[in-house]
Amino acid sequence: MDNDLIYEMFESLGDVTIKRMFGGKGIYHKGVILALEVNGEILLKADAESAPVFEDAGSAQWTYEGKRKPVAMPYWSIPDAAIDDPEEMAKWVRLAWEAALRTSK
Repeated sequence: MDNDLIYEMFESLGDVTIKRMFGGKGIYHKGVILALEVNGEILLKADAESAPVFEDAGSAQWTYEGKRKPVAMPYWSIPDAAIDDPEEMAKWVRLAWEAALRTSK
């Protein structure tokens, strides 16, 4: 995914930094990772408090095949309603930022 599009998606939060990692990208705000870009898809950080909100919105949790079984990661797809709605996107970006702050402590 083009970095300019990523910056646009996160503009409600302010400045973000994008760093290459594991064939994808990490998206950071104030030095804290809050999202990933994997295979062209943005995945937002969630935690025990916010994951049910993502799930209720129809988001999918990112998993990958581990050596013995699938491994669930604390990142979720963006709800469909937010894709073309900047105000809705801002809500989900803020939720990811709050989860990132809670889990970085």
